[in-house]
Amino acid sequence: MNSSTKSIPLEEVFKVFLKLGILGFGGPAAHIAMMRKEIVEKRNWLSERDFMDLVGATHLIPGPNSTELAIHLGYRAAGKSGLMVAGITFILPAFFCVLALAVFYTKFGGLPAYEPILAGIRPVIIAIIFDALIKFRQSAIGDLRMAIIAAAALLLTLLGFNEILIILGLAGLYASFYGRSLKSFLVFPLISLPSAMVPITSQSIFFFFLKIGSVLFGSGYVLLAFLQSELVDQNQWMTQKQLLDAITVGQITPGPVFTTATFIGFLLKSYEGAVLATIGIFIPSFFFVALSAPFLKNLRSSVFFGKFIDAVNAASFALLAKVTFDLASGGLFNLSTFVIGAVSFLIIFRFKLLNSGWLILSAGILGYLFL
Repeated sequence: MNSSTKSIPLEEVFKVFLKLGILGFGGPAAHIAMMRKEIVEKRNWLSERDFMDLVGATHLIPGPNSTELAIHLGYRAAGKSGLMVAGITFILPAFFCVLALAVFYTKFGGLPAYEPILAGIRPVIIAIIFDALIKFRQSAIGDLRMAIIAAAALLLTLLGFNEILIILGLAGLYASFYGRSLKSFLVFPLISLPSAMVPITSQSIFFFFLKIGSVLFGSGYVLLAFLQSELVDQNQWMTQKQLLDAITVGQITPGPVFTTATFIGFLLKSYEGAVLATIGIFIPSFFFVALSAPFLKNLRSSVFFGKFIDAVNAASFALLAKVTFDLASGGLFNLSTFVIGAVSFLIIFRFKLLNSGWLILSAGILGYLFL
């Protein structure tokens, strides 16, 4: 076991992260707050400073931040075994909840009995994403250079280039230029490669979500930009309404937003697709945490890597802005949904500590009663 880890029984790690996975409503910020309460305040497994170091470390590698924090905490508590136990038990409750809803959704061609509830919830989800977009801008667009990168990413996206390659290309170019090095300059030409339609197969589902889990920095909401582009616009594997319903299911269930992949995988290829999509999108998080944990200080001090992440965040902001507009265009389709969305955003913006789960519940009730 690494000297930086503690010797916490695996049974205890299992109980703590299973509890967090079951009660983890409200998105990444709520998950992190719950982990801090359990790990730092209640159990004293880590100091406040060590906990915040690990929160910062999740921004240095691709993948869902709160899931990677759980994996990091498991590693600190019980080494490599703790890493696996914490990550898996945090993900599994969300996986089973989302899978159950996906089965229901597919069986009935949607969720017709709950359509009024979903109609009330969808505008709230759009408001939550819009709020995340505003918060993301504050950290992603820090100066004129980042604004230029974001504008370039948006333009290239509108021109039809592949989003993942845009992000990697612009980030590699910026980091190389900033560091006066050509070591990543060859990444940039990748953005000119065309995106090709691929059929729905077990292999294509797995590698699609593996690709996303391997390159996606930022919050789970950035995931939406990739899903919209490749699943709806490019490959036409699903409709925009199905994507918005998948996002909604990811929000109303506990645990990582990335379990949206479970829902989408089931729609594409039943239980096999759900399992493959889930494994594909989460495997990179386990790999990157295990790989990076011993080298966190070196990663933080790397000028090239720091600038690369800055540019990734700026480009990701542009992609999230585009998908937010697309979802709003399809989801706010009449006066009632527009009013629910606008009021939800005002509440979220005014009451910053409000758990979004309560807002989603209220909107679902209003939708059931009036829509």
